[in-house]
Amino acid sequence: MSTITVKDGTQIFYKEWGAGQPIVFHHGWPLSGDDWDNQMMFFADNGFRVIAHDRRGHGRSSPSAKGNDMDTYAADVAAVTTHLGLRNAVHIGHSTGGGEVIRYVARYGGNGRVAKAVTIGAIPPILGKTPGNPNGVPPEAIAGIRAGVIANRAQFYQDFATGPFYGFNRPGAVVSKGISDNWFRQAMAGDIKAQYDCIGAFTDTDFTADLKSIEQPVLLMHGEDDQIAPVETTSRLAIKLLKHGTLKTYPGFPHGMATTHADVINADILAFIRS
Repeated sequence: MSTITVKDGTQIFYKEWGAGQPIVFHHGWPLSGDDWDNQMMFFADNGFRVIAHDRRGHGRSSPSAKGNDMDTYAADVAAVTTHLGLRNAVHIGHSTGGGEVIRYVARYGGNGRVAKAVTIGAIPPILGKTPGNPNGVPPEAIAGIRAGVIANRAQFYQDFATGPFYGFNRPGAVVSKGISDNWFRQAMAGDIKAQYDCIGAFTDTDFTADLKSIEQPVLLMHGEDDQIAPVETTSRLAIKLLKHGTLKTYPGFPHGMATTHADVINADILAFIRS
């Protein structure tokens, strides 16, 4: 099993294969690098070196009672990329992982380390409701997530995976038990303390300054039926802050569209990387 130990002693798991330009995948909450299985197979087959890590306290990385914040997440990624000697990399992040990508690229992406970035259903500029973001996710909804994780995270995660995450709660939706079960498997592998703390990281972190500072091309991909990170209050605002950004939205696609519509998403990412 491939791991590195970062400066506070936390072990970060990663997996990689393939050869060519590196692509680094950043997963959403409360999942693991396994959420990128389809993309990793696809891009390795198309001549890329693919890497996915498990965020601290998630998946196979060690439990983490501290450092569960975006600054530390980005520093952990920097440690992995330095360890692997990655240059000219493309960083791709979903949801919380999209925020992680933006913070990482803004702070560590210079000097040829990062060529391009992609976010999918991502949280920037800021997910939660604030005076400056009045249409964000309201505090009571965030409190409900916290309460659900503490009270019975197994049941909460099952309801999340079979409901809004993949749009399986929509009338006429084609429900995949395998997709929901895989989401649940990944979620329960993580540490509850780290996952609980991560809720604050993905709802409260403001990425405005990060977005403004990024020089590399960034593709923002977002489902128009995203029930977790609504496109109107996330990517449609983020695109206005990027110097070299492109926004592509998908009618009817859910938050987990990289899984439910992998063929479409993979093709569009490949076209962006090669452009």
